[in-house]
Amino acid sequence: CRVMKIHPSGYYAWLKQPHSKRYHENQRLLGLVKQSWLESGCVYGYRKIYHDMKDLGESCGSNRVGRLMKGAGLRAQIGYGRKPGLKGGKPSVVAPNQLQRQFDQQQPNQQAWVTDITYIRTHEGWLFLAAVWRRKPTGKVIVHSDQGSQYSSYDWQDFLKIHNLEASMSRRGNCHDNAFFQLLKRERIKRKTYPTRDASRQDIFDYIEMFYNSVRQHGYNGNLSPIEFERRYYEELRSV
Repeated sequence: CRVMKIHPSGYYAWLKQPHSKRYHENQRLLGLVKQSWLESGCVYGYRKIYHDMKDLGESCGSNRVGRLMKGAGLRAQIGYGRKPGLKGGKPSVVAPNQLQRQFDQQQPNQQAWVTDITYIRTHEGWLFLAAVWRRKPTGKVIVHSDQGSQYSSYDWQDFLKIHNLEASMSRRGNCHDNAFFQLLKRERIKRKTYPTRDASRQDIFDYIEMFYNSVRQHGYNGNLSPIEFERRYYEELRSV
């Protein structure tokens, strides 16, 4: 009080002063923010948390959500540090790039898929994940991949022919075409070693089926999950 030239009675009055209405409102909102962040597996940043708050009917701005998260030490899961990659790498000698980065698909079941293989560390050894969409297409489907040895093999080429699939490959050093695997690595298996293969299977199944497909917001889908986006698409078709 002497240094700040404040009367002691004023200091004690300040100590007893109740918190403001804004403070209590921020604490209530922070509880909802923390719940949303935890339910995302601790990967959401303030933008996606803000959309969750809007869905709950909260009238708050994205900057306010960002300030509350920063004050509570809640951060988005960020990606790996990556060195600048090659630009204009060599085309594949196995299959041309038929997809040509045409990712703007306006409806489900269009005839273009992407694929990748992700290496997962466990104390029992490596485990390999490859995602497959079971859509049962009636026509020829382009399957776009990188130039990994698995996709250049004769076995893979035979598999494509049997299932009426057509190979497409990125240029070398330009394999940035599959957001799912990048998000899986960043949001769930980043720098993680599972105790067993079964533990990794359970955790990754939970990420894909219980979070990524059914809950996770995707900015490209208008902040809807893939399942919700597809549900609304078919609802609109039926209403036409």
